[in-house]
Formats: sequence, C-alpha cells, structure tokens
Amino acid sequence: MAFKGLLAVVVMTLAFAGAFNHAFSYDRPPPRKTIFVSRPKDLDSTSPEQVHISQVGEDKMRISWITEDPGPPTVQYGTSSGSYGFSATGTTTSYRYVTYKSGEIHDVVIGPLKPSTLYYYRCGGSESESSPEFSFKTPPAHFPIKFAVVGDLGQTDWTRSTLEHIAKSDYDMLILPGDLSYADTYQPLWDSFGRLIQPLASQRPWMVTQGNHEVEKIPLIHTKKFTSYNARWRMPFEESGSNSNLYYSFQVAGGVHIIMLGSYTDFNPGSDQFNWLLSDLEKVDRTRTPWVFVVLHAPWYNSNKAHQGEVESVEMKNAMEDLLYKARVDVVFAGHVHAYERFTRVYKEAADNCGPVYINIGDGGNREGLASKYNDPQPAISAFREASFGHGQLEVMNGTHTLWTWHRNDDDEAIVTDSIWLTSLSSNPSCKV
Repeated sequence: MAFKGLLAVVVMTLAFAGAFNHAFSYDRPPPRKTIFVSRPKDLDSTSPEQVHISQVGEDKMRISWITEDPGPPTVQYGTSSGSYGFSATGTTTSYRYVTYKSGEIHDVVIGPLKPSTLYYYRCGGSESESSPEFSFKTPPAHFPIKFAVVGDLGQTDWTRSTLEHIAKSDYDMLILPGDLSYADTYQPLWDSFGRLIQPLASQRPWMVTQGNHEVEKIPLIHTKKFTSYNARWRMPFEESGSNSNLYYSFQVAGGVHIIMLGSYTDFNPGSDQFNWLLSDLEKVDRTRTPWVFVVLHAPWYNSNKAHQGEVESVEMKNAMEDLLYKARVDVVFAGHVHAYERFTRVYKEAADNCGPVYINIGDGGNREGLASKYNDPQPAISAFREASFGHGQLEVMNGTHTLWTWHRNDDDEAIVTDSIWLTSLSSNPSCKV
C-alpha cells in the first residue's frame, strides 16, 4: 500500500507539472466528462474484448484482442456469416506496468484477403457463445478510397460524439496521428479505450502512430517508453523495412502510400528513423503511386498559441522537411494541438505550390479541452483554423484529385466546416521529382 501511495503521488505530481507548464500559454475550455468503459459482466475469462484490426501489406489484416486468461491465439474467418473456411494462428503476449499486469494480448495475421470484401471472423478459435462473431470490410484495391482522420481521441463524451460521426461516414480506413487513450500511466484506461472503440475498430482497419501521451515513462519507477502502446497497438513496421513500431509505412488502394512517423523517437539526420524515411521515400514510384501522405503527432506548422517551440516540432521539421519536400509529399497530418488548422501548400515557412498541405487535427475529444487561442494576425499560409472538436474525411477519388473535409462536432451534429479539393503533386508538371 505504501508503494501504491507513492506511485499515486508521483503520477499526480507529473500531471500537475504538465498542467502548470501549459497553464499560462493557452486556456483549455472544460471538456465533457471522461468515460470509463468497464468489462462487460457477461464475458467469461477467455472471451475476446478490445478487438481491433490493422492492415498488414495490401492483402492481409492483423486481428488483435485481449482475454483475461490464456486462450488460443487463433482466428477463424470466411466470407459467409457462421461459416469459416479459413483459420490462422498468431502469438500471445502480456506486459507489466508497475503493479498492473495486462490481460493476454493476442495478435493474428490473416490472409490473403480479397479487396472490398466483407469477412466474418471469430477470435480464439471457438464457436461457443464466449467467442462472438465479428466482421470487417477490406479496403478497395483501387480508387476511390475514403479515410477517416482523427487525432488526440481520448475517451470523453466528445470522443463518443466523434466516433458516432465517423461510424456514419462509410470510411474504408481510419488514420490516427497519436494520443489514443490518454491513459497517462493509469493502465485500466487503456482497457477502457479498447472497449470504447471496439465497435468501429473491429470493423475497419485503424492505423495509428504514437503521441506524447503514449510515452508513459515514470523516472525511477518505469523507465521504458511506449510499453503499453507497443504491446497493444502493433503496426506493420517490419513489412516496410522499419526496425521500430514507432514509424512505418504502408500501401493502400494501389496508389496511396502512407508514412507514419514517430515524433517521440530519434529523428535527427543519421538516426534509424531518418535513414529509414529517406529509403522509404526513394522506393515510391509516383507513376504508380500518385499520392503520398505523412502522419505524425507534433505539428511542424502551427499558428495556435499551444505547443509552440517544442523540440519535437521544431527540430523534427528542421531535420526532415527537405526530405518530404523533395519527395513531393501531398499532405502532412498532425495532432497534438487540440484544435483544427489547415495550411496552404508550404515549404520553409512560405507558400509553395510544390510543398505539402499541412493539416492539424488534434481535436478528436481529449479530456484536456480545446486550444482556443491563436496567434494574431493569422499567418498568410494558414488557410483555415478553428478550435472545435471534430474529425476529417479524406476521399481519394482518383490519381489526381482528393476531397478533404473537416466535420465539426456542432451540438452533436457533424457539420462540414472546411472543405477543399487537392490535386496530387505527381500530376503537376512543375512539381515533377
């Protein structure tokens, strides 16, 4: 009990220190209440929960779930409800965080799968009532494809509103640029988050990268970073030649390449991440892959008063902006700032028709509130900004045109507040690599 008391004091001290550091830079309006989703009482110790899926390669899917007690890491699946002609077996792991021990974390990769196809599956290899049937739809092999994009999601009543709007959007894949559960060292919140998002995350692939709230390092007590994140959200980093779950890339719909970067791991020239990014960008054939999107947490461009001058933004931009510009990256998505902002195409702080469009979308529903104060006057390169909760939709229509819309949570209705058609840089003769 004495140790637990000490831990509580340390965690609260760290939290207070973080709040104090930001208290005078901007005000956060009070968010809606935090949600805690308890484990359903009708589940037995081997029933799957916190089910979510992620894409592995262009024709495989990783199924992840948690059970209280050990069970077979097996998935049965097929294209007809109740009829499973295929099965695959994966791995089971768990982790400890101070006094917390996770449940059994199961990861199974299934496939090859057909594109634009509805699959039914059971986790645990059992057809008993303890293993309910889930379903998911695979992304298309060709355009069009629709992404839902949401950052700093958390688990509040605003989060629930955002998820309800996303559920109605008929998206093919969700992209999340960091700050998932806001567990902030309190591990049961990771379990709550997994239960909250399961209805969506078990039906469409969720591709994520880490934010500052995933670091979860406590000096002297728990010195390893990203313990929970890496254990619960395994992404397909090996397939892209990365040696870290914190940065990776993947291909979708035949013509979209998405790069997920790590703001909170080494990014300087000569680092593993820098060298990997350079190599990954060089492999992209823009005649076959007209669209390249980058996702990270700490924004490189930001006119909000929140999170100005942070190393993860300033130094990462200094190290990598040239790489993205020379590769003609189309859009860079970021979170961290709890507000929405879209910039014009930018390079080196100035408008540039061959630079990426930068979009900050850290407004999913976090418990800390909104970052409501912006620098005035609004910079010329900032095209639209607003401090509201919401989400984005990226509809890649073909190899040349994409529609981006931002949907504000307005009295629980998803209102399209910002919209723009984007033309791929690969189709612009003046921007050829």
